[in-house]
Amino acid sequence: MRCAELIVLAGGLGTRLRAAVPDLPKPLAPVAGQPFLHHQLTNWLAQGIESMTFLLQHQAGTIEAFLQAERSSGRLHDIQVRSLIEPQPLGTGGSLAHAVRELQLQGPFLVANADTWLGNGIAELAARNDAACMAVVEVEDSGRYGAVRLEADDVAAFEEKSQRAGRGWINAGLYRLHADLFRDWRGQPFSLERELFPPLAAARRLSAVRLNAAFIDIGVPADYFRFSRWVESGRVGLP
Repeated sequence: MRCAELIVLAGGLGTRLRAAVPDLPKPLAPVAGQPFLHHQLTNWLAQGIESMTFLLQHQAGTIEAFLQAERSSGRLHDIQVRSLIEPQPLGTGGSLAHAVRELQLQGPFLVANADTWLGNGIAELAARNDAACMAVVEVEDSGRYGAVRLEADDVAAFEEKSQRAGRGWINAGLYRLHADLFRDWRGQPFSLERELFPPLAAARRLSAVRLNAAFIDIGVPADYFRFSRWVESGRVGLP
């Protein structure tokens, strides 16, 4: 694997999930007796990740305590795990730009959302040479997430939620990005999804990797409960 460094976006507020999980950050929502992030770590390690950096803000100390417990258990033996706390909420793009600057990152790295389950895809994205690459999955109702319009192996455009219904491709929350994309950052909060990816797509500088993978975003209670039932069932079928 040419790119075994994974940066995990784990600083979100998780407002929509609070009705079901009021006291914990989204990545630590309990699933089958373990925090969601415990299942994520198992999945990422099985796919060959050797180094993880967690970008934190909301309830950062709670997530750091979980990571320390995972280290103490021995599950992260020989795996480099570090965290970086944003001084203020910076959005997905600002959080990554802050990490590039503070950690002096160079070259490519993988990025994943802490609250999005994607069963595979690490090896496929790690093998790419693109400066900007996005994993996409096909779902029954793309309008629920906002569809990704593809042309050959490129992302051509993004469609807003509810603009389109029916089967289609969506952003799967796993990326391969290059540190140079963030060199001009001036400290402002910004969103990968709204402010970085659309211009890259318009310039045909954002490639896509189509995955056949189990996918679910646990950001709303219905999907969180659906994922929990799937894990409790022994992961039969798709979540």
